[in-house]
Order: sequence, then C-alpha cells, then structure tokens
Amino acid sequence: MFVSTIASILGLGFLLYVLFTLAVYALPVFVAMSVGIYVYDTDVGVLAALVSAFLSGAATLVFGQIAFATIKSVPVRLALGALYALPAGVAGLHTIKGLSEIGGAGETWTLVFGWIGAFVVGGTAWARIASLAGPDETHPG
Repeated sequence: MFVSTIASILGLGFLLYVLFTLAVYALPVFVAMSVGIYVYDTDVGVLAALVSAFLSGAATLVFGQIAFATIKSVPVRLALGALYALPAGVAGLHTIKGLSEIGGAGETWTLVFGWIGAFVVGGTAWARIASLAGPDETHPG
C-alpha cells in the first residue's frame, strides 16, 4: 500500500511536470493538428499531411517567438501572449478537471480545481512564451 501511494504521487508529479513544460506548445500543436487533418482530408496523402503539420506547427512557434521578441507594443504583446496562453489554459482546465474526477472530488470542487488549473497553466505558458522570446533589451537612461 505504501509503495502504491508513493508511485501514485510520483506519477501525478510527472504528469504535472509534463503539463507545465509542454503548455507553451498548445497553440502550435493545435495549428499542426488542424493543418494536418485538413491536408489529409484533401486526399494528398499521409506523408504530405505529416510534413505540412510539422512545418505549420514549427512556423507557428518560431514566428510567435520572433514576433513576441521584436514587437515592443504592449497591447500587441499582450494579444500574442493571450493567443499562446488560452489554448494552454484550456488544456490545463481539462487536465486538472480530469485528475480531480479521478480523485473523487465532487462536481463543484472539480470545476473549481479545473479553473484554478486553467489560470495557473495559462499563466505559466504566458511566462514561458515571454521567456523564450528573450530578455527585454531596453535600458533606461
């Protein structure tokens, strides 16, 4: 019983580590999946769908980081951060809600924990996309 409890805690910790680490990639994965499914539905082939999905996801991540690093307008940076943080927040909501349901929490607490998870994971993704863009190089004076 003790070993299974420790294994469960370690497994949950690993899942949360993966969630927070990969949260910033929610938007590129969504774009890649959407493009890949669209290309596959046009009967071009599996290889073309995989290549187009990979390229579109990579382009979304790279162009987002470049845009976040080069554009200095605060409203535009807020919009870009929100664009990357919202899909991560949705993923966090569903992940924490699912883990709460497995744990046996009631429906109200499941939703409360899910929304807390959405804000925490979305905020983490926002901070990570900002850190991937590099430090702000404006010096006063």
